[in-house]
Amino acid sequence: MTHNVVFLDRDSLPVPVPVFSFPAHCRDYPATSLEQIVDHAIEADIVISNKVPLSRETIARLPRLKLIAIAATGYNHVDLEACRERGVAVCNIRHYGDHTVAEHALTLMLALMKNLPAYQRDVAAGVWSQTKQFCHFGAPIREMRGAVLGIVGSGGIGSQLAGMARAFGMEVLFAERKGLAQAREGRVPFGEALARSDVISLHCPLTDETRGMIAQPELMAMKPGAILINTARGGLVDEADLVAALKYGQLGGAGFDVLSVEPPAPDNPLLKARLPNLIVTPHVGWASGEAMGRLAAQLVDNIEAFVRGEPANRLV
Repeated sequence: MTHNVVFLDRDSLPVPVPVFSFPAHCRDYPATSLEQIVDHAIEADIVISNKVPLSRETIARLPRLKLIAIAATGYNHVDLEACRERGVAVCNIRHYGDHTVAEHALTLMLALMKNLPAYQRDVAAGVWSQTKQFCHFGAPIREMRGAVLGIVGSGGIGSQLAGMARAFGMEVLFAERKGLAQAREGRVPFGEALARSDVISLHCPLTDETRGMIAQPELMAMKPGAILINTARGGLVDEADLVAALKYGQLGGAGFDVLSVEPPAPDNPLLKARLPNLIVTPHVGWASGEAMGRLAAQLVDNIEAFVRGEPANRLV
């Protein structure tokens, strides 16, 4: 049997993808708009999507569809319940980028603890050249050693970051899920993590329960001058509230690799802010060459396993 495989957003994975061992007719589209999904995938029994949304209505219009292979870990863009009802399998990619995303979070943390963006701006503005001594004392500089890191999400990325942070001499707290009255062993209540941490780093999925989990009340509950890192999903944090907390000095800094809408509109609050204690990177924490190679290999492995009738990394 020859399978029809369609990759809806091939340009989202700019590395070679291994060739399938089974007979397959493959078609790649650089990108797919909402209006193009059905036209692009109507003949496919296997659809690959990184971020192209597959809603209940779309899935119902793809009668040959048997497998959605997500070329990423996050799956909030696919209606899993609709897939379950229609007998469509769904698989995702797991743990390919744990180390590289943790490195990115650590990099943002280091840059903000040392206030590197603020100093870079001062140097570019000629402030150092105008000083009367050998150095320019500007924004406060802090050490990692002895600081407290609160991690929200204890999966692969959070665990990798914990090990890196401990190597720098940080104390690590794993936060319990927001709203749970009793913290499980090895975790501290969510509110306690906010209050005690010099840095909070988010590494949890975006769900109905976690959407907007960090807004004005949580930002006000954080230790004054604390740093917030988000390399997980943009919808976890209210962006307008975050900018306000930075502008009014409640937070010492923020490093974000994800925004609530991607690609973002030019008027996104985090892009408009232009603050020296805010770093925004374009969702590239996962995108080391090594990690993308692992992702591509696992993507093919997931599809090969489905064709053999052996479930791998199945969500549905």
